[in-house]
Formats: sequence, C-alpha cells, structure tokens
Amino acid sequence: MKEAEMTVPHFFMCPISLDLIKDPVTLCTGQTYDRSSIEKWLAAGNLTCPVTMQKLQDPSMVPNNTLRHLIDQWLQIGPQFDPVYLSTIDSLASLKKILESGDASLEYKCQTLQNIQALTEESQSGNSCLFQLGFFPLLLELLFGKVESRLSEGSAKFAEQALSCVLRLLSLGEYECLNMLREESKLESFQFLFDQGTSKIKRSLCQIIEAISSSLETRELCAKLGKNRKLLKGLILLVHQTYGASEAGIKAISALCCLESNRENMVQEGGINGLLTYIYDAQRHERNLAPKAMATIELLLGLESAKEALINDPNGIKALIKMVFRVSDHQGSESAIRSLMIICTDSLQAREEAIGAGVLTQLLLLLQSQCSGRTKTKARMLLKLLGSKWDEEPKHL
Repeated sequence: MKEAEMTVPHFFMCPISLDLIKDPVTLCTGQTYDRSSIEKWLAAGNLTCPVTMQKLQDPSMVPNNTLRHLIDQWLQIGPQFDPVYLSTIDSLASLKKILESGDASLEYKCQTLQNIQALTEESQSGNSCLFQLGFFPLLLELLFGKVESRLSEGSAKFAEQALSCVLRLLSLGEYECLNMLREESKLESFQFLFDQGTSKIKRSLCQIIEAISSSLETRELCAKLGKNRKLLKGLILLVHQTYGASEAGIKAISALCCLESNRENMVQEGGINGLLTYIYDAQRHERNLAPKAMATIELLLGLESAKEALINDPNGIKALIKMVFRVSDHQGSESAIRSLMIICTDSLQAREEAIGAGVLTQLLLLLQSQCSGRTKTKARMLLKLLGSKWDEEPKHL
C-alpha cells in the first residue's frame, strides 16, 4: 500500500511538517523530528525546540534508529499494523502529560508510573514506545531537575518507581541523555538521592553509574563522577552494608575504576580498604562478588598509594591470601596471585607477612586443584618469589 493511502499515526509524524518522518533525529530535549525539517528550523536562526520551546543547550541531532525501524515496519505492514500497539502509544502519550503537569500530586504521578509499567509490559515494544515518546529525558528531569531539602516518603516512592523505569530504558543502550548530570545542579540532586534515598534507590543509582562508566558517550560524565569525593565515599560505605546494597556498591566502584583518572581518588577515599574488608568478610555475603572486588584491587595496585594502603591494612595481605585458593571455585585466584606478586616484589615486610599468614599452603593446595594451567604458572612464579623450595608441582602435601 502506498504511503499516501495510509493514515499516518501521529507518533510517526514530524511535529514541524506534519508528514511521515523519513529520517528521524532526536534533540537533547528528547523530541524527535524529521532531519530535513529540523535542519530548516535551525538554519532559520531558531535556537529552541519547536515542541517544548526549550532553549537548545546542545543543537546536535542523534539518529533515532529505533523509530526508523518502527516506521519501516509500519510501512511494510500497512493498515494491518497492530492496533493494540497504536492504542498503547496514545495511552502513554496521555500519561506523559500527567507526569509533565505541575499540578499533579506525587501520589497521582506514582499511580501514573504504575499504569505506564502495566501498559508497556503488555507490549513487546513497550520500552521502545517509552523512549520514542521522550519519557527518558522527562524522567531524568523529574528525578534530578531540582534539589530538595529532604526526601519525603512520597518523593522516595516516586524516585524508586521512576528509577526502575529509567533502568528499563537504559537497556536500549541510549546513554546520551545521562549527560544532563554534567550540570552541577543535577549532579547535586543525584548526590542528594544517593545520600538520603532508600536502599532500593541507592542500588538503582549504582546501576546508572555502571551505565555511565560503560559508554564512550558518557566518558566525560564518568570522569566528573570520579572527582566527586562525597559520592566515592558513599559508594565505599555502601560496600559495608547488607546484601544487595554492598554488591551494587562493588559493581559501581569497579565500573568507575575502569577509567584511569578515577583511580587515585578512589584510593584516597578508602577504596582499597573497603574492597579488602568485603573480601575478608566474603562468607557473610549471599551473592559473593569477591572476585570482582579482587580484580578491582589488582587494577588499583598500579598506584603506589594503593600498594601502601593495602600493606597498611591489618587484614590486607590476609584478604589476598584468602582469595588464592577457594574450595568452591577458583574465580579471583589468578588476580589474587598477581596482586600478591605486585605487593611482595618490592616489600620484604609483605613477603614475610604473606608467608606467616599461610600463603605457601594455599598455593600448594591450588597447584593440586583443577584450576587453569595459567593460574598454576602464576602460582609457581609467586612461590619462587617467596623463596620456596617448591619449584615443581608436588604430588603430596
């Protein structure tokens, strides 16, 4: 069927030309236009978003590949395009207006978010609908658009639901909108939610930090988070909390440390000590992320300050030795051995402490286990460094 013979869903129409979008692009406001139409608008000297009339802080346009795919699908299917899907879009557009309204109560907005979740769960393209309708920047603005003096029960409930929706949208991999957190006021709101929020809010914010740290689009924001000493300290404190929160903290710390410029600040705020404590008390954690904590420690040991922090920690060497041989699995063993080699190479004190803490026995047990050949090679190298006579894998202890 020809395009002219179809009734174009308003969702697929450019707000400027009112024609079917040929080349969808999205502005920083979250609104989508046909490229030719918005380019003419901007070329005419307009510095605002045509729909929201917000001033464009960033006039760049991002190709909206998801909407392009949906339009192509609609063109192929024609009038038989799923009416339930189009009905879902109309319903979501109405619910979006409630969230945008300054008159709607927090309780009403919470109910609206529940309705949104119910609608999108019924549709296979639910998350795409939310993203294309501009829910992502809207929810981020509602979450971080203003700094509150305290977090009320209603605000906390709304934040939990909104963050849940944001994380679902993040699964689409479109991270550019998160750069709004580069604004000082919004980063301050992020910090406020992290400080005052419930355990669920903290876990969700940690997942957002992971997303920010994983994308080249948000690399500058990741570096900005790494300079926020208060946030780093909060993440480290989270590691000492109950199951769920501590694991979220470990993942966020590990993600931030992937950027080299963040590592020194992490060490200065106590990152090494926090990770070591987690490993040392690993048996109390239901979901053990000790291997990830161990890998992060190894990464940080490229810094002299990290080596010093580990050696000065009363349980530092013991925590590493604990990771050398674990009966249930060998995850983290090689990382622990490499870390011990880094520490023991330049420190006689560390070598003596490691031997006194039973590292030789752990290494010999590891050599008799079913671990990888590479890990056994590292174990032999550490034995040699420690001055052991066990140069060959023993048959018996």
